Parts: sequence; C-alpha cells; structure tokens
Amino acid sequence: MIVIVTGMPGSGKSKIVREFSKHGVPHVSMGDIVREETVKRGLDLTKENVAKVSIRLRQELGQNAVAKLTVEKVRELLKSSSVVVIDGVRSLDEVGTFRSAFPEEEIVIVAVHTPPHMRFQRLRARGRHDDPQSWEEFEERDWKELRFGIGSVIAMADYVIVNDRSREEYSRRVRELVKKLLTKH
Repeated sequence: MIVIVTGMPGSGKSKIVREFSKHGVPHVSMGDIVREETVKRGLDLTKENVAKVSIRLRQELGQNAVAKLTVEKVRELLKSSSVVVIDGVRSLDEVGTFRSAFPEEEIVIVAVHTPPHMRFQRLRARGRHDDPQSWEEFEERDWKELRFGIGSVIAMADYVIVNDRSREEYSRRVRELVKKLLTKH
C-alpha cells in the first residue's frame, strides 16, 4: 500500500508521517527530492533556489516531474516494506504517476485540513528557512500550492483529518487513522 499524504503547508502532514514511522513504515518526502535536485544543480538551499528548481523541473519533465523522480525511491522501499508513505504530493498528475508506476499497489490519499490562520501561526513558530515571514508571503505560498493543483488532490482524498483543535486531539485522530490503515493492510 502507498499512502499519499497531502495538505497545505503547515497543516500537520509531518505528524502523520511520524506516526507511520513509529510503526516502521518508511517514507519519501517530495520536498526532499526537490531539495536534493537543487543541490545536484549546484545551487544553495535557499527558498528562492528550491522554488526555482521546483518550477524548472516541471518545465523540463512535466507537471508530474517530482513524482517521476520519486518513483524509484518508492520502488526501492517497497522491496522491504509492504507500506510506504509519500509526503508532499501536489497534483493529480503526480497521483496519476504513482498509480501508473504501481498498478498492483493500493494507493490511499490522506489529506490534512487546517484553517489558514492556524497554519500561518504554526509556520511562523516552526521557523524553517522557507517559511513565510508575513501574511502576504503566506498567501502567496498558498496560491502557488493551489496553482500546482494541491486542492484537487485534497478533494480526491480517501481520508481527511481536520486539524483545528488541540495537539492532543489531532494526535489522537492521526493515531486512529494510522492504526485503521495498517490494520486493513
């Protein structure tokens, strides 16, 4: 089974990935794939360079470029694990790439929805180099994600977790979903 985790930046996707990891499930981050490609191209890991490489990859290889670069890593992980998590899918083209590359695997999409004001506060607190520093930057980043097609992936999700309560409540919801998915597989 391949579990695709999607959601807007700061929604809480990494919590789902960590919960699967606690059960020994490996994961691939599509953001890490873009960062690796940025380094391969001899560029510093700045927000601007990563964004440029992300766009350039899609111009060179199509809208599913990052998924194409992810397929081999997933294939390797499936040799030793019956479940693999992919974090950061942003378009239905990318979902289609995984469905085509892994026709024998069940593919499950899990989306996290968190209200924008909560995501903004979390991103500000997180302090990663590519996190927005202002509401305007935050909105600009959201629109970029939506232009990639992430809203369509969220709309097609098999499961949606709403992350709008306490951390404890969200953690409980995540644990329940991960247990449900691993039990059925």
